[in-house]
Amino acid sequence: MGTNIDGKRKVMFAMTAIKGVGRRYANIVLKKADIDLDKRAGECTDEEVEKIVTIMANPRQYKIPDWFLNRQKDIVDGKYSQLTSSYLDSKLREDLERLKKIRAHRGMRHYWG
Repeated sequence: MGTNIDGKRKVMFAMTAIKGVGRRYANIVLKKADIDLDKRAGECTDEEVEKIVTIMANPRQYKIPDWFLNRQKDIVDGKYSQLTSSYLDSKLREDLERLKKIRAHRGMRHYWG
């Protein structure tokens, strides 16, 4: 994911340091990965970390509902996905540029500052 997390915190709360991951999403990912919620982030094995990363990269394959994801019906391809870290920033920037280009009210508010 490209983000360091605090190993002293519980896994669910440590994962919230990743941009685009909240407590509820972290909770459902850990439940799908069968990882104890009381475990500290530093205690996770490499296999568990790999499983968490895999689930976060492909949430729909692990039956996480579409309404739970932060990118619903993408304007370009119409897919549902969960964006994290720099991908979230770039998509937000693209969306705002598109809104400015089509001169939508929301885009104009961003343009005016």
